[in-house]
Amino acid sequence: MGTGSGLEEELQALHEIVELAHKKLPRNIWGYLVGGTETETTVARNRHALDQIAFKPRVCRDVSRIDMTRTVFGKEVRLPVALAPVGSLESFEEGGGATVAKAAARFGVPYFLSSVTKPGLEDAAKAAPDAHRIFQLYVRGDDSFVDDYVKRARDSGYQTFCITVDTAIYSRRERDLVNRFKKPWRVRATGQDYQAAWSWDNVRRFKEKHDIPLILKGINTAEDAAIAVDLGVEGIYVSNHGGRQLDHGRGSAACLPEVVDAVAGRATVILDGAVCRGTDIVKALALGADLVVIGRLMCYGLAAAGEAGIVRVLELLEEEVHETLGLLGAHGFGEVNRTWLATAPAMTTPHVHSAFPHLRLPDWRSGG
Repeated sequence: MGTGSGLEEELQALHEIVELAHKKLPRNIWGYLVGGTETETTVARNRHALDQIAFKPRVCRDVSRIDMTRTVFGKEVRLPVALAPVGSLESFEEGGGATVAKAAARFGVPYFLSSVTKPGLEDAAKAAPDAHRIFQLYVRGDDSFVDDYVKRARDSGYQTFCITVDTAIYSRRERDLVNRFKKPWRVRATGQDYQAAWSWDNVRRFKEKHDIPLILKGINTAEDAAIAVDLGVEGIYVSNHGGRQLDHGRGSAACLPEVVDAVAGRATVILDGAVCRGTDIVKALALGADLVVIGRLMCYGLAAAGEAGIVRVLELLEEEVHETLGLLGAHGFGEVNRTWLATAPAMTTPHVHSAFPHLRLPDWRSGG
């Protein structure tokens, strides 16, 4: 684990990182980062699902010591948070995936490297040899294409392999369309038909051929979670692509309980979708997730201040988690479960930045 961010005085709240990222990014890149598909209803529901969860705190429980560590895929992590497999990271900061890898290693959390970001998986691994790394693949070829990526990932020390399964059809992201923004990897992309055709038979083949742990990213139902674990999948990643694929889907946190129940401890359960605050992390773990993943929040840190910016995001989340657990009367994540939660009305109108009430930006709807 490396040194701290060095940004403790400059950036004292998460929304200050968002503001700095907005200041530095061109409008089309900002729109790519904050936007979703079509009406952006799923983006809003991701936030709404978390906002409808309230805590039931306990008192007089001696919380002078709080343990925020967890073991994920056999390795202890400082905080049960991973950095997301975001495409085109080089659009936010020139180091792209290598910078994210270094930040993950410096703080002590895992990172997912996307197959559609720069630099490639080998160079990102070399940038942070001690990092806990997971490779994420979009299927753009036949079985030999997948097999080649598995070999390359194994040779470069990736401990786990992730395949995204919610992009059979590429969505209409209207902010990108009106900004005339064509993402570099979309311009270069070929082989979408392979992703559209990828099926449970391919999952079965993967598990029969490869011994690397497999995560499926984009599971949203108990039915699909049960099929996956029956096939031996080790990681069930609850995600709707940050609201960037199917419009009018459920919020990720609303899907989580049924997935956790279907998995029944047979696989690691992972969640993303509007995770912006320490309270969100505690809610997800209480609902049964083993690991949460931050995407947009990571990118704000990357755009604001590179490696140090991501580390500062993680430092602030760690502070918020410590505060939340302590005020709940919990000594660590192993103690909290659904009995510590209740359903309550959401108090804010949900949108991509509604978790930051002190944020000073132009109207979020305009993408300005």
